[in-house]
Amino acid sequence: MDPVRIAVVGAGVVGLSTAMCVSKLVPRCSITVISDKFSPDTTSDVAAGMLIPHVYPNTPIPTLKQWFQETFDHLFAIANSAEAEDAGVHLVSGWQIFQSIPAEEVPFWADVVLGFRKMTKAELKKFPQHVFGHAFTTLKCESPAYLPWLEKRLKGSGVLILTRRIGDLWELHPSFDVVVNCSGLGSRQLAQDSEMFPMRGQVLNVRAPWVKHFIRDGSGLTYIYPGTSNVILGGTRQQGDWNLSPDAEISRGIFSRCCALEPSLQGACDIREKVGLRPFRPAGVRLQTEFLAQDGRRLPVVHHYGHGSGGISVHWGTALEAARLVSECVQAPRTPTPKSNL
Repeated sequence: MDPVRIAVVGAGVVGLSTAMCVSKLVPRCSITVISDKFSPDTTSDVAAGMLIPHVYPNTPIPTLKQWFQETFDHLFAIANSAEAEDAGVHLVSGWQIFQSIPAEEVPFWADVVLGFRKMTKAELKKFPQHVFGHAFTTLKCESPAYLPWLEKRLKGSGVLILTRRIGDLWELHPSFDVVVNCSGLGSRQLAQDSEMFPMRGQVLNVRAPWVKHFIRDGSGLTYIYPGTSNVILGGTRQQGDWNLSPDAEISRGIFSRCCALEPSLQGACDIREKVGLRPFRPAGVRLQTEFLAQDGRRLPVVHHYGHGSGGISVHWGTALEAARLVSECVQAPRTPTPKSNL
């Protein structure tokens, strides 16, 4: 039997991890990753990469927790391996702080991260404008290292990487038997999903090697995330804004807000601005199989997009789910048709 030909459209963290999960879960298949952009030019490359999950309106909390747990376990194993440095995955401890006590004092993901607890009064003295906080250790996944690492592993397992712009998913028929659409914001065109729109994010990358702990304001709009070689300061959530050029006034505001939380950042140097357009979808992640049809021919398409600003926190969990949908597509047409007794 010929191998099933699978195309994965998109090479951000969602596309590459989906290709990896399909290669593990679907036997006898050939996989091609197709994208017009690869690292360092994807939206994922701008992501802060901290594993703190977001709530999606149409995703039940148990499902969301499973996605986060699977992603955390996957990255935790990498962080504890000799591959950690190459993959850009490491543990980081810090605080999430609030100016008023949140309705949910213990979030659903508290027992997934490490050492979760409420902050002490002594710790809160560092943040005089805040009255409550969480202290915990989580993972940071640095996409500029993680994406090339994933790509290298895919190539090593025989996956073909193809630079090509896709205008219509149907153009992949009949070259492929199943298509996985991980095009993020591109799904606005490729899946004709008018719900998709950009959520513009602007961040600063600065050198401040003395900053070792992450600090995240509970609103998620101000954060300080130390990495292996720089510290990411954020951020913005500008709905429907397609502008990829940094805004100097916004940068000044980010820097000012972060310095209010960590005054030592006044000494930061080598400040660089980065902008990314998060693939936002009000309903949340779309994980769904669709059958495109023309002239009696069918093309199964597994849609896997719409993660917004929470993609890295759940990418492996949702990729496993997408791979299971691909497996169903592969098995369906290969199930023998029962013969009639007539």
